[in-house]
Amino acid sequence: MYTRMLIPLDGSQVAEQVLPYARFLAKELAIPVSLLEVVDPDALAVLANSEQGRYLDTLLADRREASRAYLETIARSVPGTEVACLVETGKAEEVLIEHAAADKDTLIVMATHGRSGIQRWLLGSVADKVLHGATNHVLLVRATDRGKISGDAVLKTVVVPLDGSPLAEQVLPYVADLARKLKLDVTLTRAYALPPAVSPEEYGTYTDELINQLEADAREYLAAKVEDLKQKGIKNVSSVVDLGYGAQEIIKLARETPDNFIAMCTHGRSGIRRWVLGSVTERVVRHSGDPVLIIRAS
Repeated sequence: MYTRMLIPLDGSQVAEQVLPYARFLAKELAIPVSLLEVVDPDALAVLANSEQGRYLDTLLADRREASRAYLETIARSVPGTEVACLVETGKAEEVLIEHAAADKDTLIVMATHGRSGIQRWLLGSVADKVLHGATNHVLLVRATDRGKISGDAVLKTVVVPLDGSPLAEQVLPYVADLARKLKLDVTLTRAYALPPAVSPEEYGTYTDELINQLEADAREYLAAKVEDLKQKGIKNVSSVVDLGYGAQEIIKLARETPDNFIAMCTHGRSGIRRWVLGSVTERVVRHSGDPVLIIRAS
C-alpha cells in the first residue's frame, strides 16, 4: 500500500481544498506527507529587470524562501504525522512526476478546478500532464468555490466501476486494502447498454429477452466479484447494475452516495495514452464532483 502522500500546492485556497482529504488519509493510513511547491524560473524571468535591480537569481531565492514559509505554515495544519516541505525549481508537472516516481508506492493527491465543469485543471495543464504521465496512483479532488480547507474529510464508501475486463479488475486488490484500512463500504457498479441499431429492417428491434439477458449477465458478473471481496474479509460490499453508458451512470451513483470516492483503472501500456474504459474514465475524472482515485494498470 502507500508509503507516503505527495501533495502539490501553489499558494491558492483552491489547491488547499485537498488538505482535508490528506489529513484523513494520513491519519487512517498512518503515512507521512510531502508538501511540494515548484518555482518555475521561466515564469519569474518576465519579472526580472537588471536595470531596476530585479535579478532572476534574487527573484528565485526570494520566491523559494516565501514558498518554504508557506509550506511550513500548511504543515502545521496536518498534525499527527511526519510532514516534509519541499521547494523545487523547474516545471511543476516534471518535478512532481519525478519526485513521485522515486517511490512507486507514493500516492499523488491534488486538486482539480471545478468552476466550469472541470473544463480546465487547477494548475493549468499540470494536473492533466501528471494524470497522463505519472506511473503512481493519483487521487484527484474537485475544488469548488465553497470548498473547505480546514478539518478532516470523511470517506465512507468507495464506488468501483467495472466493465468485465481483467484490466479494469486490477483496481480490486487496492480497493480491498483501502476498504480494510479505512473501514469503507464498497459498491461495485456496472452499466450495460444496447448497441445502436442502424435500422429496424437490417437489425430488427431489441427484445425484452435480450435486454433481460444483458442485465442478468451484468448482475452475475458483479455478484461473483462481490463474493470475491467478501472472501478477502471485506464485509460491506454491494453491487449496482444500471442500463446506460458508463460515465453518466457512474457519476450519478457517486452523487447519490454520501462521503464517497470513485476508484478506477487506467491503461498502462503506453504511458496512459488512453483509458482502460475508453473515454469513460476521462469523463468521470473531468465531470464527477467526487474525488477520483486513478490506478494505473500494469
